Amino acid sequence: MRVYGLDHVQLAMPRGAEAEARAFYIGVLGLEELPKPPNLAVRGGAWFCGERLHLHLGVENEFSPARKAHPALLVQGLAELIARCEAAGHPVVNDEPLEGYDRVYVADPFGNRIELMEPLG
Repeated sequence: MRVYGLDHVQLAMPRGAEAEARAFYIGVLGLEELPKPPNLAVRGGAWFCGERLHLHLGVENEFSPARKAHPALLVQGLAELIARCEAAGHPVVNDEPLEGYDRVYVADPFGNRIELMEPLG
């Protein structure tokens, strides 16, 4: 037996906010939307993917954003992505340095914390 990988990360979102999710995850971060299987689509939410990531947003009836727990997304062109986030009204927050990376945090439209990390060198 072994644990050998990560299939996806799921964050919560409020009911009926799929358009806001798409505006941020597609329009700002540049991810693509994956169609949800029909039996899961009736629950609401949205699935997104990038080159090496799958990120699911699921509806939580008594929604509360993840302000500490977070996914860390590897990026290229962090400065450009910071500018896109800020231009779209999503300010970034710097944190303590992490050896080998430039990194910032941004909140999605629902207040979920997202770390954006660009490897150095």
